[in-house]
Amino acid sequence: MTTAFIHGNIVDVINETLIKDGTVVVEDGIIREAGTGVAVPDGAAVVDLEGRTVTPGLFNCHVHMCSDAGTGVRERISQAAQTIRALGNLKTLLNSGVTYIRDAGAPSYIDVDIHNAQMTGTILAPEMQTACRCICMTGGHGHSEGREADGPDDCRRAAREQLKAGANWIKVMATGGVMTKGVEPGSPQLTEDELRAAIEEAHKAGAKTFTHAQGMEGIKNALRAGVDSIEHGFFMDDWCFDFMKAHDVFYVPTLAAPYWIKKYGTGAGIPDYMVRKVENTIEAHMDTFRRAHKAGVKIALGTDAGTPFNKYDKTAFEAVLMVRNGMTPMEAIKCGTLNAAELLRVKDSHGSVTPGKKASFAVFENNPLEDIQALMDCSMTVLAGEVVFRK
Repeated sequence: MTTAFIHGNIVDVINETLIKDGTVVVEDGIIREAGTGVAVPDGAAVVDLEGRTVTPGLFNCHVHMCSDAGTGVRERISQAAQTIRALGNLKTLLNSGVTYIRDAGAPSYIDVDIHNAQMTGTILAPEMQTACRCICMTGGHGHSEGREADGPDDCRRAAREQLKAGANWIKVMATGGVMTKGVEPGSPQLTEDELRAAIEEAHKAGAKTFTHAQGMEGIKNALRAGVDSIEHGFFMDDWCFDFMKAHDVFYVPTLAAPYWIKKYGTGAGIPDYMVRKVENTIEAHMDTFRRAHKAGVKIALGTDAGTPFNKYDKTAFEAVLMVRNGMTPMEAIKCGTLNAAELLRVKDSHGSVTPGKKASFAVFENNPLEDIQALMDCSMTVLAGEVVFRK
């Protein structure tokens, strides 16, 4: 099937320009032509975008699809109910222009079953990569649903278990965090040797690794151990930035996660220990992001969706926060498209509106290059050439 999307203003993230009044021709889910002066093929279906702005489909590189984005109070809920919730969250992501996600940890390997259903077309959802259960120390951050492991040998075994279950990524917990009671964001948890054992197993299998890492000592442990992506990164210095650039390590800052906790606070039912930890770290987090950007660290967009009031229709708000903290709108859009595709190793097939790539893109009422807030108002989502959402 051939479809021509006409009269769209296309954000060209490769050349960092806006192609005005462009056409995107899609054949069998692949972009065949994109730009101005493109003829509509005979017999093609035509979708008139009426001057709206087209971007590559957005990525969210840090999602917890099974979570409820509620108050953060631990709940008791069946696996079936978690799965049903996840399907709803995935639909919401699609309807906000998100066509690709990386899930950062789910209970009971629900993410693997959902991923398999997405790949076979059983469900309609963004494309995805998954991590199964995070690997944490006994009693460490994420222990309620993670795989507790102690010592390098146990961490190695834990990584093998996640790979056997179907994980595309191995997630390791280098520090404490906001959401777990009794741990602190700045405190190191898995040791460098423990982290290295899990990371080595992932790399042997061709998988990549990412780490929940907020305090500087834990971040440095993870970097030296060979991790591929730092998540959150509240406290980092120039050594971290230099190391990340030299070793091609990405930063996924998730600025939105603490933002919403601070915004809603204990008055909305968020536990006071979570609010306290955010209030003690949020300024350092934003400062680290600004310095990492200035230093030239590779940054990809992820929100930690599912944490308190961090809703699944708000992926683009991360780009808003990035612009508030020093990025240009084009830089922020690239974090959520081309950069994210590179992090997830799909840059050859995703991340830009380019001939030969998969026809997954989002359409917005207004131009986010003029006002990044426009990225919050998705009017159409196209997934592999099919219109899956239209406002």
